[in-house]
Amino acid sequence: MKRILATLAAALACASAAAQYPNKPIRLIVPFPPGGAAELGARIFAQPLGERLGQPVVIETRPGAEGIIASEAVRRAAPDGYTLYYGTATGMSFAPAAKKVPPYDPVNDFTPISLVGFFGFFVFSHPDMPVRTLQDLVGYARANPGRINYGTGNATSILATALFASANRLDMVHVPYKGDAPLSLDLIAGRVHFAFATPGTLTPQVREGKIRVLATMLPNRSPLFPEAPTLPEAGFAPMPIVPWGGLFGPAKLPQDVVDRVGRELAVVLARPDVRESFGRIAFEPRASSPEALRALVVEQLEAYGRAAKAVNLSLD
Repeated sequence: MKRILATLAAALACASAAAQYPNKPIRLIVPFPPGGAAELGARIFAQPLGERLGQPVVIETRPGAEGIIASEAVRRAAPDGYTLYYGTATGMSFAPAAKKVPPYDPVNDFTPISLVGFFGFFVFSHPDMPVRTLQDLVGYARANPGRINYGTGNATSILATALFASANRLDMVHVPYKGDAPLSLDLIAGRVHFAFATPGTLTPQVREGKIRVLATMLPNRSPLFPEAPTLPEAGFAPMPIVPWGGLFGPAKLPQDVVDRVGRELAVVLARPDVRESFGRIAFEPRASSPEALRALVVEQLEAYGRAAKAVNLSLD
């Protein structure tokens, strides 16, 4: 009887805590440094989400190790709704697929809440490069083997550039960064010659002619840079991987917390001002059910795994 009463008391306590959720600030862990598309996007939805929930949503950046550091921090957190994760393809698709022994299971070690949307990637080049199209870039790289530096700030840029180089038989030097923000600084300075990257803070530099945009990975031209052709329009195959971002919690997050956060996030992502802000970084906001996000995680884990295998790319 005592055991039954104790179990009932614990259940009632959990129900009471859930009914009061949230009653303190919520951490939102982001796997990239400030200034990149993920952190900029988190800023766009975190504040209005906090307003809807009645408690601040505080961004905490945990960059490095291809998203593994941030993912592990969330995986080890208490499943109480006060640690959420803005997980992206880097930590949830690439890292588990590119290691012989995955550091975690992106499907079962986390609770999916909702898709946030899809990142817009472009091919940017420094104006000192004598290229104005993607075809020009291929020709110049072939004429200068081993002399072109390219930067990457996340898994999508790593795999996209590796696939592009392999398909076009290019010999180039890879310069990795912890995110698109530090990469952008070196691209502007000319220390790297080109990059598959998100716009982040590069839009003003493109407008001023300090950076060129040669193409986009998006399926359609972006209103942000309408002059940038899609890869097929530029004469190249589309990429087999999708750069996405979603909201997660640790495994065993209570269903009522999942429902509450997902419901409020959907309202936030539908707001015209939020959508306009996302448009400035070429991000397509799109809420989803937890089940749809889980299906995307499974699908893209396989897609990133196939792409990594195709270019013999491993994190081990």
